[in-house]
Amino acid sequence: MIIRKVRFGALSGAFIGAFLGVTTAYGFPLPQSSFIPEPKTDFALELVEKVDFTSIVALNNCSGSYVRFEKSLGSDRGMVLSNGHCYEGGFIDQGKFVADEKSTRTFQLLNAEAKKLAKLTAERILYATMSTTDVMIYQLNQTFDEIEKQHGVKPLTISSKHPSMKDPIALVSGYHKSLTTCEVDQFIYALHEDQWIFKDSIRYTDGCDSIPGSSGSPLINTDTNEVVGINNTGNSEGGKCTLNNPCEVDENGKVTVNKGTGYGQQVYLFYGCLDAKNQFDLTLKDCALPR
Repeated sequence: MIIRKVRFGALSGAFIGAFLGVTTAYGFPLPQSSFIPEPKTDFALELVEKVDFTSIVALNNCSGSYVRFEKSLGSDRGMVLSNGHCYEGGFIDQGKFVADEKSTRTFQLLNAEAKKLAKLTAERILYATMSTTDVMIYQLNQTFDEIEKQHGVKPLTISSKHPSMKDPIALVSGYHKSLTTCEVDQFIYALHEDQWIFKDSIRYTDGCDSIPGSSGSPLINTDTNEVVGINNTGNSEGGKCTLNNPCEVDENGKVTVNKGTGYGQQVYLFYGCLDAKNQFDLTLKDCALPR
């Protein structure tokens, strides 16, 4: 729920939930529904070099992206990336995770001009959490090669590298078919929101806007076209460490509140949990995800 000039990224929800008569607390997923509306106003695409809506997906209440790891093979099953707080089973408690769980969730795959291209279907959740980071990655029921042959689309690549300050990024929402740009402003030691604690969060400069439904939008480096983060939250009311009002906590415990500031979470962490066959192994010593 970041609206331009009232921006903030992901956990919006209380006010809008009350307005809609539903509970949408944490991170602005919208109410579960099979209906994904078209934008209510004309949207003039302001595409940046290399980045458009190719491989962007819409969930029924969030946004996401069709992705691969750097060493994924064409014969591997395709994947979709979104936020852990968009999990169809509800919010995941601090310190907990979901792994290798069956799913039949569907996604709308968009083309470069943000038009619906195809429906993708999951077969399981590879991993999901709302602790340390806020991520969920699905395995699809088709391979990368099958999807490319059928729809002519290649996946975005999840970067194995930590992003850097001043990196140029695009926040691309499949739910709202919107694309906004900004830079990485700062990395936050710990971001506290209600019971959840996110580590090394990405704080945005002005420009990357989000609204309810943009949770899970990839943060794409506009120089490399790789996914370097994932949009997830923002301080909407100036509250301190409460739902929809995350606060920044530094190494010494100092708390800072930045009303109107949006945040994203890290995705390179997946790589420490992949074995030699590119499969998730949460027992690996370099795996820094909750396990």
